[in-house]
This record gives sequence, C-alpha cells and structure tokens, in this order.
Amino acid sequence: MKKTLIIIKREYLTRVKKRSFIILTLLIPFLFVGLGALVGGIAVSSGSTKNIAVLDESHVFEQKLKSTKHVKYTFMHGSRDSLMRNLDEDRFDALMYVPAFNRDSKDLKFRVFYFDQLGIETENDMEDDMATIISDERMKAAGISNDQLRSIQDARVSLDTESIKDGKKTSNAAAVAIGYACGFILYMFMLFYGMSVMRSVMEEKTNRIAEIIVSSVKPFQLMLGKIVGVALVGLTQVLIWIVLIGIFAAIGLPMMTGGMAMSGMDAAAVNDTAQQGAAMSKVMTAIHGTNWLLIAFCFLFYFLGGYFLYAALFAAVGSLVNEDPQESGQYTLPITIPIILGFVIMSSAIKDPNSPIAIFGSIFPLTSPIVMMARIPFGMTDALMVQLVISMLCLIGGFFATTWMAGKIYRTGILMYGKKITLKEVGKWIVRK
Repeated sequence: MKKTLIIIKREYLTRVKKRSFIILTLLIPFLFVGLGALVGGIAVSSGSTKNIAVLDESHVFEQKLKSTKHVKYTFMHGSRDSLMRNLDEDRFDALMYVPAFNRDSKDLKFRVFYFDQLGIETENDMEDDMATIISDERMKAAGISNDQLRSIQDARVSLDTESIKDGKKTSNAAAVAIGYACGFILYMFMLFYGMSVMRSVMEEKTNRIAEIIVSSVKPFQLMLGKIVGVALVGLTQVLIWIVLIGIFAAIGLPMMTGGMAMSGMDAAAVNDTAQQGAAMSKVMTAIHGTNWLLIAFCFLFYFLGGYFLYAALFAAVGSLVNEDPQESGQYTLPITIPIILGFVIMSSAIKDPNSPIAIFGSIFPLTSPIVMMARIPFGMTDALMVQLVISMLCLIGGFFATTWMAGKIYRTGILMYGKKITLKEVGKWIVRK
C-alpha cells in the first residue's frame, strides 16, 4: 500500500507542477467564456445588407415592401432584360421579378436573378415579407382588418410543469442544459484522462523505465497508482474550474442584467424582452428547485466510476504497445466506441429520459456515466431511483471486472518487447490463472 501511495504522489505532483497543466487549467474557463461570447456574437450578428432591385408588374408590393436591416428593396421600372444587364453596374445584389399574378393562388413563385448567392436567411426574409403583404391584401379583400386579425392570433400558451411527488416547479429547458453539460463533461474527461493514462504507460514502457519500477513494485500496484494519480489531477482541475466559473457567474451575470436594463429599447424590443424574461424566470425557478446536492454526488460518483473503469482499460492498452505508438490505434477503438455510443444515447435520453434505450444506456456500465447524468436533472422518480441504484452497482461491478482484466493484461504486456501482440494472445492472458 505504501508503494502504491508513493506512485500516486509521484504521478500527481509530476503532472500538477507542469507549466502546461497550470496554463490549461487557468486558460480553459476563459476559452469557454470567449467561445460562448463568439458563438453568441455570430448568432446575433446581422451580417451584410442585401440590395434588391424589384420589378413589380403586379403593383401589389410597390410602396408596401419595406426595407429591413437585412434587405434593402429598391423598386425599378423598365424591361427585365435591361435591368438584368445593368444589375451589377447599379450595385444591386439581385433582381426580383414580380409579374401580374392571382392573389388567391395558394402556390406563388417569383423569380430572383443574381450574380452571387443571397444566402438562406435573405431568401427567407424576402419570402416572409412578401407573404405578409399578400396575407394583408387577402384580409382586406375578405373584409378583415389588421386589428381583428391580431385579436384572433393574440393567444400565447405556456406550460407550467410541476412535480406531483414534491410539488416543485420543473423546466425541460433547464434539465436539458444541465443534463447535456454533465454528460458532455464526463464524456470529455473519460476520453482525455483515459488517454493520458495510456500515454503515460506507453512512455514508461518505450523508455524502459517500467522495467526498473516493476523490479520494486508489483505491476498491478504501478497501474493502480497511475490511475488514481491521474484521477486526483482531474479532480483538482474540476474543482479549480468550478471556483473560476462561480466567480465569473457572480461578476458577469449582474453586469449583463444591469446592461440590459440600462439599454434603450423600443416597444417591440421591450415586449420581446418581457417574454424572454418570463421564460428565463421560469428556467431560473426550475434551476433553484433542482436537487444540486444529488446531482453533485452523482456527478462525482460517475466521474470517478467511469474514469476508473476506462482508465484501467486504457492502461492495459498502453502496456500492449511496443516501439511504435501508432499500434495503440487498433486497441483503443473497441474502448472508445462505447464512450461515443454513450454520448449518442445521451442525445436520445435528453429528448425522452424514460425511453427503453435511455434506461438501458443508464444501466449498462460502459455508457451509464454519461447517460444517467443526462437523466437525473429531469427529476427523481421511484423508478429512476431504483434504476440509479442498479446503475451504480453495475458500474462498481464493471470497475472491478475491468480492473481485474486490465491487471492481467498489464502485468504481462508491460514487460513484453519486440513482438507484435495480437488480440488472441491478450485473450489467453485474461483467462490464464
């Protein structure tokens, strides 16, 4: 036990003292914040304004088709061919030709001529603008005013979901966000730190350091020390990130809220913001009602359980590699497939947490860390509690099984050099007493 603790200490201190570890640990939260800001900025960016020349022979849209921040309409007169020839000289992006048409037709198509593609957003805006005008014309013909139409259409429906068991307000949006975040983090950590264990084993084997270490400790002790040491490194990173994210949230959210409150908005913007605020209030109520203690406990359990299960397998793979690190590819594929499968099942579980595939994925040890963490934020039921207990027991059993199997592979593979190891030989090592 003392020797194992020495190996754990060595693995931990060697990694946390590296400059790359310190830089990445402090930098990654900033990168995520920056990436989120970049994605948000791109999503709300208006892009360039398209100048559209309109030849309206129907006289339906003239003086009614108003320019927007995305599309600027300019009504032209003349022949279509002449306008098309001078389109580029007049600095228009496209010419929209509207011949005389039957306003009561259900399927209306108008031709647009361009030199460069307008983009799907511009085309959708143009279609919506024209559809609105045609609808207004039809309503006028039917004797329906805009006020009457608005009174008919002005009905907003929202669902306030509440648990019968504990009376707490719930929100699928909040549950999806929490579940996806937990599942994705576990997916990344199991892959990243599992690969880290494998690279460490490969490095010591190829440099013949393992021969010296194994002369003093048992191969299983060496493998276990590496796995636990890297796990502590991962927990250290997670704790630092939680603290940094908490600081960002405490500082950033009040600033964002204050900025939105002080910014000038027109009536439409105020109305949209009020609707968004109501939706956000519903989500925040659900977040406050979330059992964070249970989520934190389960996250820690599945983080450690999933990591230990896969790290043992990755350590075994590292012991099989000889001089060429590329050999690891044929062995890592069977290990990474269940992790990817868990991520795929998680996407389905978020849509329907109680589907058969979600239940299977949350119990099967190789996928349960990712899938179960995606289901828990949707609320605990008696059935889910039973499944959670079964899932934890299966994961513990899976960990012992994979550690036993990996130990048998590791003790033989770590000292084998100069020979390409086949999967058939690995199978013999596992069943050998």
